[in-house]
Amino acid sequence: MEALTLRSESESQTILQGEQFAADLQNGDIVALEGELGAGKTEFVKGICRFFAVEDLVTSPTFTIINQYDGITPDGTPVKIYHVDLYRIDSPAELAEVGFDDMVFAHDAIKLIEWPEKAAHLMPAKRWTVAINTDEANDDVRSIVITPPQIPDRV
Repeated sequence: MEALTLRSESESQTILQGEQFAADLQNGDIVALEGELGAGKTEFVKGICRFFAVEDLVTSPTFTIINQYDGITPDGTPVKIYHVDLYRIDSPAELAEVGFDDMVFAHDAIKLIEWPEKAAHLMPAKRWTVAINTDEANDDVRSIVITPPQIPDRV
């Protein structure tokens, strides 16, 4: 599967695109969300959570580091979603302290990770990448590049 580039012109459109993207997710998946502060990563996560009928208010876990949401798939199966914001993490010790290494390898949840570069040494190669970039000419416009997990070739 090739990378897909979307265009968003509003927060509500970014949420909708996150919701549409979520249909491809399943337990165990990791989504690395890349983009500058204010790019729309949390809005995209809100859309994913809306797809899974999460009833909680979805907010950026900037200070709590990890939020857990309980949702349900369209076929009625419960799903756990971890929303992780590593912006304030400065060391591998801090990652260990918040339980990141255990959480990232959990097979019973979908993991949505903002600022994944802060945990590059722990991020599995098999993951979705969603890169959200602000248009330089128009601050309301975003390009959203979704790259599916790459399955390594067998030797």
